[in-house]
Order: sequence, then structure tokens, then C-alpha cells
Amino acid sequence: MRFFANVILTVLLGGLPAQVVGDEPRIFEFSYELMPGGLPSGEAVDVYLPLPAEHTGQLILEQSLQSSIPGSRGLEIRHDNGYYRITRPAGSDAPISASLRWTVSRNTVHAGSEMALDDAQRARFLAPNALVPVGHDILQPILEDIRAQRADDSPAATARAIYDWVVDNVEYKKVGTGWGNGDTFWACTERYGNCTDFHALFVALARSEGIPARFEIGFPVPQTRRAGDIGGYHCWVQFYLPGEGWIPIDASEAARHPDKRELYYGTHPADRIHFTTGRDLVVSEASARHPLNYFIYPYVEVDGKPWRGKLQTRFSYREVFAPTLAYQSESNASLQQRATFVSKRKYP
Repeated sequence: MRFFANVILTVLLGGLPAQVVGDEPRIFEFSYELMPGGLPSGEAVDVYLPLPAEHTGQLILEQSLQSSIPGSRGLEIRHDNGYYRITRPAGSDAPISASLRWTVSRNTVHAGSEMALDDAQRARFLAPNALVPVGHDILQPILEDIRAQRADDSPAATARAIYDWVVDNVEYKKVGTGWGNGDTFWACTERYGNCTDFHALFVALARSEGIPARFEIGFPVPQTRRAGDIGGYHCWVQFYLPGEGWIPIDASEAARHPDKRELYYGTHPADRIHFTTGRDLVVSEASARHPLNYFIYPYVEVDGKPWRGKLQTRFSYREVFAPTLAYQSESNASLQQRATFVSKRKYP
């Protein structure tokens, strides 16, 4: 991995006269580690670990998937979320551990990317989820406020009014229990929570107004330090406007950083890695009966049933190529070709 990173630097920096460019990709190594221990002994176990997404805003340049028991890759078909599955048969006490590593090229995601939206996608991103109702009575007082505050009744003005209402009326804090489930009902009544609660409410309100919206989750990758451990996940949203495409927003970060409210409406900075999209996800027969609320930490089944215990994990990153050092030359042709290839893929 380290050798590959050095090759990337050599290719990008090249030996030709360099020119600084704007909005360059940020390249970093990201590690997702599952520590051994904590699983029931002697029973059949399946562990599902999410894999990072790949699209025009995020390219996977290199990956290494290693585990104590050989795993296999699979796909959650509704949103094309990738996963790595490790299976231990009944009667075994073998420890299960994994070390998943990627070299990632992450771009700032701007408004208007990914223009296409077919009928099936539109229906999917307008439909309710278990904790994200559409058109529910609990949303109506909020929607009345939003309609009174919006500049006009266009989808663009409505979406902006929803964003402003959520940022102004929900507090980012983690106190007591009940927050952190992406629960619209919680957000409506308690008016606080973490990023999942902010964005569950945004999605519910947008879909109730006929605006497609999709939930995305991954990890923060700070731009203010070159390496370190990451304490937990982060999530955000994109909504769709006809003629404009997908518009990225991050209401919880806007609430935490009021001076960046305008930045987080229409931009996702390159300070994150995207893993999965959507809610109520299905990766197995058991999860078809009990869908995953969202998928970022290990999902475990024991004897074919969801297991609610917790496993020890570690997430970390190391900067390989920061935008402030980015240069453009003919030597980066291979990276550009890969970006062009990925840009033609259909976003989940």
C-alpha cells in the first residue's frame, strides 16, 4: 500500500513543469479494522462489513481486503452498496478479524452532479423508510412553517427552506438516549440529535414535498490533520432538482458551524469518505425480515439471526496527496482516464 501511494505521488507530480490547479482530488489511505473477540463461540457466524462507494466524487485507486477467515464480496442490490462477508461455520471458535484498506481519491462534490434520474430511482428516493415517514401528520406543522418561509413554491425554494428550517430548529447534541438512529419522529419531537437525525428529518420533509432525496453515510476525514484515528461515522444528504441534478447538503455540519451554512448547501467538501447509500438495507435473508437501519458498522448474524452485540473496530486515515500540493501535468493521464471511466458509471 505504501509503495503504491508513492507511485501515485510520482505519477501526479511527474517531472514536468508543474501548475497548481483548483479543486484537486485529495488522496488518502483509509483503514477499516475489525478486532478479534466478542463473538459467540461454536455457532455459525456471518459478518458483513461495508465497502466504500465509487462514483465521480470518489475513486478507489487501490484496495486490500484481508481477514482471518477468507471473505467474499457482495452487493446490496437496491442501492448498489458493496460489502465484504466473512463466514465462520458452526462448531468453530476461530477468531474473526479483518483489515480493509483503500487508497482513495476524493473530490469536492458540487451541486448539479449526476444529472440522470430514471423513474425507478425517483420512486425509490421519494418512498418512506421505517424511520423516515413521508406525508405523516407529525411533519405537517413543520411543513406549514417551511411553506410560509420559502421564497416561492418551486422545488428549489422549498428545498432551501427545508434546509434552513432544519439548521435553525434542530440542535446538534448527543445527550441521553434515543438520538443517533436517524429517527424522524425523534427529531420532530426532541429537536436534537446527531447527523442521522438531522438528515432523516431533511429527507422526510423533502420527500413529503415531492423532492427526491438520498441518505449517504461514511466517515469524516479531517483536512486539518494529515493522519489519525476516526471516532465514528458521519452522514449527509443529496436531493434532486429537475434540470439541475443532485444537490449536496450537510445540515448537521451547518448547525455545528454556522459560518459555513452557505458552504454546506450545494457542496460536500473532500473531508469525508462515502461508504453506503440508503436506509432499510438488505444484505441477507435475515436482514430482509429485519432490514439494516443504515450500514456503516459491522452487521453480524449468528445462526442466521441478527446479532445485537458490539464488536471492537478501529478507523484511521493517512494523507497521501493533499490538494495544497496538487499539480497538473501530462503524467497524471492514468488517473484522469480512471476518473472518466468512473464518471460514466450509474450512481446508486
